[in-house]
Order: sequence, then C-alpha cells, then structure tokens
Amino acid sequence: MITYIIIFILLLIAELLYFRIADKCNIIDKPNERSSHSTIVLRGGGIIFLIGVWIWSAFFGFQYPWFLMGLTLVAGISFVDDVHSLPDSVRLVAQFAAAAMAFYQLGILHWSMWWIILLALIVYVGATNVINFMDGINGITAGYSLAVLIPLALVNLTDTFVAQSLIVSTILASLVFCVFNFRPKGKAKCFAGDVGSIGIAFIMLFLLGHLIIRTGDITWLIFLLVYGVDGCLTIAHRIMLHENLGEAHRKHVYQIMANELKIGHVKVALLYMVIQLVISLGFIYFCPNTMLAHWLYLIGAFVVLAIVYILFMKKYYHLHEQYLATLKK
Repeated sequence: MITYIIIFILLLIAELLYFRIADKCNIIDKPNERSSHSTIVLRGGGIIFLIGVWIWSAFFGFQYPWFLMGLTLVAGISFVDDVHSLPDSVRLVAQFAAAAMAFYQLGILHWSMWWIILLALIVYVGATNVINFMDGINGITAGYSLAVLIPLALVNLTDTFVAQSLIVSTILASLVFCVFNFRPKGKAKCFAGDVGSIGIAFIMLFLLGHLIIRTGDITWLIFLLVYGVDGCLTIAHRIMLHENLGEAHRKHVYQIMANELKIGHVKVALLYMVIQLVISLGFIYFCPNTMLAHWLYLIGAFVVLAIVYILFMKKYYHLHEQYLATLKK
C-alpha cells in the first residue's frame, strides 16, 4: 500500500511538471468546428499512462520489457503527432511495430502461423485506433479506462494472468488524469491527446491479450464492448455516407449527446463508464463459466447495444445534419 501511495504521488508530480512544460512549449489543443470543446486546453496530459508504466517498471522490475518498448514507441510517436502532425503512414508503421513487440512479449509471435498473427495485429492496431477515436469529451478516456481496468483487476485476483501491480499502477495513472480531466465542459485542465488515448488503448489490449491467452477465451473482449459498438458502428455509418475516415467528425453517439443534445461531458462519460461496468461485472459474476454461456452473453449484449445505437441515431442524427448544414453557410 505504501508503494502505491508513493507511485500515486510521483504520478501527480509528473503530471504537474508536464503541465508546466506543455504551457511553456505551447502544446495546446485549439477547438475547431469538429471539436466538442470551445476553449484552448493543454494537450498530451495522457502521457501519464506511459509514465505510469515506467514508474511501475522501476518499482516492480522490468517484467515486460518488450511491452514497455512497444508502449514507449507508440506513445512517443503519438506525442510527436500531437505536437506536429505526422503522416498516417508513419503512425501506422509505429503502431504495427509496437503491436509486434507486444505480441512477442505475449509469446504469440509465431511465424508458422503468420496469417493468424497478421490478422491479430490488424485487429490490435484497429482496436487501438477505435479507442483513440472515442476520445472526444472530458472524462471519457479516463473514466472508460477505469471501467475496463477494474474488472481486469477483479478477474486477476482469482485467476492471475498478469502482474496485479501493473493493473493497479495503471488505475492510479487513470485516477491522476481524472483529477485534471474528469470535469464539466470548459473546466478540464488538460486533454489526453493521442499519446494518452493510444497509450491507454495499448495497455488495455496488452492486459486483455494476457487474459485471453491464459483462458483461451476471446469473449473477454466484452470488457471493451461499449466502445466497440459505438466506434465500429460509427465507422460503418461513415462508410455508408462515403466519408473520408481520416477526417475529424462528430458522429459518435457520445458526441451527439454532448454537442447536439447538450448533455454534460461528465454525465456522458459516466454513462459510458457505468454501462461498461454493468456489462463486465455481469459477465464476471452472473454469467456461467462456460464457453457457450460466454458467447451467448457477448452476442446478446452486442445486439442490445447495437439496437440502442440504431434507435438513437434514427431519433437524433438529424440534429447533427442540421449542425453540418450550418457549417456550409
């Protein structure tokens, strides 16, 4: 416990020091017509997730060196992109290289199954970017990461698949970030930036990878279901609209709730956090521990969320279309 208190204090100090550096170097996020915020805010506060893993490694030994190198690579490139925009090709190469390092750490980088590994790498990088796309309002990245990390920690208590101290240290980093970001619109001290959203995505996927390998059960991805449904169905929606997926937009459910429906950022972030926690805790404690039950639970939860997504869009998407029309005037 004393060690975790020290880590929390070090993370808090590190975040405050970063604010001074970001302020001095003008690392800021300026709002535009696609943003869900209206004031200039410090960018890159999510670097605390990377710092958290380095501090954890320093205290508990460098148990996962390849994972640490991969995280440092992908978060470092993302931080550079936050400061000076990089080509998509550079970011993707870094993300695939980092994912390969994570796979090597997980012990699944077997070239005899290269096509399965390639598919898994694409899913890993794709999921990382979907989580990044979901970072658009105050509190949602830190809040949702807690909704993923807490169930992972609970499962790890009874069926150890990874060092519990890594999960706890990442939770502490999320709590530190919450202090400065889990606030109403216009009140956030900092935004996560790609370094934060990509970084925490990389960490969560690595932890889930350990759990899936330990149990041989891919349905544990249900811990990311809420983001998965909103992120993937929004991508499908944009494809149907023949939009450039690389361009910024405000079409996610959480964005329409925050922007068109004027629901507070904290309320929306809490809603996503609570829904994911309910689904995950139900999966852990109420779903029978059989493969069939796990798949039925996952499919059932997906169908319910997908229906809610479609009904929501049918009722409220016209408000976003009205907003887009104003931009053309």
